[in-house]
Amino acid sequence: MALSVPPRALFFDVFGTCVDWRESVINELHAQAHAALNSASASLASRVRMTASDMTIEHWGRFAQDWRDTYRKFTRNLAADPSLPWVSVDEHHLTSLKELMAAWKIEGLWNDVELRAISLIWHRLEPWEDSAEGVELLNQLFYTCTLSNGNHSLLADLRSYSKIPFTHLFSAEDFGTYKPAPRVYLGAAEKLNLPPEQCAMVAAHLFDLKAAKENGLQTIYVERPSEEEWNEDQIQSAKREGWVDLWVSAGDGNKGFVTVAEKLGIDVAGRNGLRRLSTSAPPGGA
Repeated sequence: MALSVPPRALFFDVFGTCVDWRESVINELHAQAHAALNSASASLASRVRMTASDMTIEHWGRFAQDWRDTYRKFTRNLAADPSLPWVSVDEHHLTSLKELMAAWKIEGLWNDVELRAISLIWHRLEPWEDSAEGVELLNQLFYTCTLSNGNHSLLADLRSYSKIPFTHLFSAEDFGTYKPAPRVYLGAAEKLNLPPEQCAMVAAHLFDLKAAKENGLQTIYVERPSEEEWNEDQIQSAKREGWVDLWVSAGDGNKGFVTVAEKLGIDVAGRNGLRRLSTSAPPGGA
């Protein structure tokens, strides 16, 4: 066992940790732009048509990153200020998409119905190659729970689409705020009737793990391509300080969640012989 206390539950960040939001969102934006530009029924202003026609997949990559950055700012602002009214991630994704369209001078490329459909791409993100297999292995010994800022309907759709077999879906929506607010982490542990130290947060973002550790959870860092927003000095500082309990680096033969399962004592090679926990209810029936 790599952790100081064997956990009973693993809480998973989702965007970037379990699913590759970047490739999924970029491909959707690029494909929908191509469809609009080639639609016989679309009536586009010449300026919008010219601007959108010049946008390559690299441009859509920057657009997607801008969209993701608005989400980060939005969730952290609401987490820091309880007086702000609750807004779901789905609502934010639609509003911020419209704002970005105006900022990039391509407002009108898609109509309102198309914008709504595109904003829901976050419900259909492709999983990392190891995600479904790794969580299935981890289900043999642990409760595996989403702990995401995504709203419930989004997480339910992602579980169905990605085939990642989480035993429970927990959302920041349950607690009326967003990570890194303490009551998200503590509330999730309470839902399972577990003390925080019997829960471990799994994430590809050190800011998320730092908040989890400060609230008594154990921490598992799984590196994912282009996901870490901290700079190299901050990353090295986190390594020296040692508040990440299990660090799964990219490369070196590591396989993401499958490696996590192996490090937590699951027979990855045998893949059998271990008791699978019931997924019907968490401990205590919460």
